[in-house]
This record gives sequence, structure tokens and C-alpha cells, in this order.
Amino acid sequence: MAKKILTYVTVVIGFGLAGYLLYHTFREYSASEIVDSVKAIPIVNLLAAFGFAFGSYLCLTGFDWAGVRYVKNDLAYPKIALASFVALSIGQSVGLAGLSSGGLRYRYYAHWGMSTEDVAKIVLLSGVTVGLGMTVLSGIVLIVNPKDAASVLRMGEGVTRAIGFACFAATAGYLALAAFLRTPLKVRAWTFQMPTLRIAVAQVVIGTINFALVSACLREVMAATADVSYLKAATAFVLANLAILITHAPGGLGVLEATVRHVMGDAASIGSLVAFRVIYFFIPFFIGLPLAVIVEGIFRAKKAKAAVALGASA
Repeated sequence: MAKKILTYVTVVIGFGLAGYLLYHTFREYSASEIVDSVKAIPIVNLLAAFGFAFGSYLCLTGFDWAGVRYVKNDLAYPKIALASFVALSIGQSVGLAGLSSGGLRYRYYAHWGMSTEDVAKIVLLSGVTVGLGMTVLSGIVLIVNPKDAASVLRMGEGVTRAIGFACFAATAGYLALAAFLRTPLKVRAWTFQMPTLRIAVAQVVIGTINFALVSACLREVMAATADVSYLKAATAFVLANLAILITHAPGGLGVLEATVRHVMGDAASIGSLVAFRVIYFFIPFFIGLPLAVIVEGIFRAKKAKAAVALGASA
């Protein structure tokens, strides 16, 4: 009961914070100014941003692929890709992705014969892949571009570089555990069986490429109206995700926009922020939602047909 109350309180606070930050970010602009700012982005840049977003969601299916192989299941990739896209296209927009996308994954994977334990392991490993990808990208931007990160985090450049190297050390430690640790890893009451080294390497590679593609999507919409380097866009994205983790804002709404605006300044036009939100979050959501309804209808039809067949044979 206490856990449910805490979850509801977190959601309410998250939506409240998101609303405040959205108001603070957009209050100086009229609706027509926002529309004009979006229209100022060339079609070429928008198409490139769509391409990077598509590549990211393709990588996200790799998160589930690694999880399914982790539980030693040979489920076909098309089914994995369907479950991943529907779950994450909805979960990343509504917030609390671990819970919302986890519920959708359970619905799909359970229908295909997996146990509750296996689905929980898939969701957990997917979360670890998210952490690994963000850790590696964070290490890159903190080491190569410490100036921007240091100014936002109010730390010295030497400290930010040290954190960057620590990110790489943590990733190397994870790979070493996957390579040599054969018994379950225990931390107090929590137990985790390390994946094979092959799966762990796939997690690092796929996770890093995914976030690199999201950063490229963000850079593409900003580069249309300002001279924005990829590295600085990646830095803004990493810091925005750090803020999202701290605030638990649903889908990073408001937090992502406010953080990117703070890091990038005028280079992040209001139109570029809106375009990124629409391309990476809203469009996949409005594809994933009806797809989820269609798949649910198919599942129920098959279940009803099986029940009729069972009744006829009884």
C-alpha cells in the first residue's frame, strides 16, 4: 500500500514539475511563434531526425532481444520487435517506463508462453542496457567535452573528466563480471545472475548506439537554425537525462526541454524542442497506441477461438 501511495505521489509531483517547466520554457512565445519556429526547420533536417529516431527504436528492440536471449528463450525477432516497440513507444511518453512498458511486455511475452519471472528478468536487463548505454555516452561527453558539463554541474573540468573515466571503469567492471563471474551477484537481499559476455557486450554496444542516435536526432533539429556540434547536443542530452532521472517527470516532459535550453541557450530554438518531442515521442506513441489496440484484439480473438474449440472437444 505504501509503495502504491509513493508511486502516485511521484507521478503527481512529476506532472506538476513538468507543467511548471513547460510553462517556464514556453511562456515567452505565442502559439504562432512556436509554429513559425517549427516551420523554419528544413524538410531535410526533419527527415534526417526521423531517420535517427527510427534507428533508435530499432536499437531499442535490441534491448528486448538481449533480455529474451538472457532468459534462454528462442522467441522470433519479429515478435520481440513488436513487444518492444509497442511497450516503449507508449512507456517513454506516459512516463514510469519501467512500470508502464513492463506491463505491456508482460501481456505480450506471457501470451507467447513466458513466465512472470522471465518477463521480470527481461525488463530488468533492458533497464541495465539503458544504464550501460547512458553510462558510456556520458563517459564520452564528460571526457571529450568537459567544459559544457562542468558549467552546468558547477564542477571543475578535471572533476567532470574523472567522472567520465569512472563511467568507463564501471562499464568495464560490468563486462568483467559477465566474463568471469559464474555465481549470482548478491547485494544484500538482491540477487542478479550476470548475462554471458556476448550478451553483455551487445548491451553496451546497442545501448550506446541507441543514445548516440537520439542525440543525433536532437542535434539535427537544432542544427537547422544554429551551428550546433554533435558533441554539444550529446552533452545536452546526457545532462537532460540526468535531470529526468532525478525528477521522475513523465516522459521527461518539460525537464528535457528546460535542460537542453539551459545547456544550448539560443541554439535550442523553441521550434527545435517541439520538433524533437513530436518526432521522438509523440509520433511513435500515436503509432504504438493503435497498434497495441489491434494486437490486443487479435490476442482476445485467438483466446476466444481456443475456448470455443476446447468447449467443442469436451
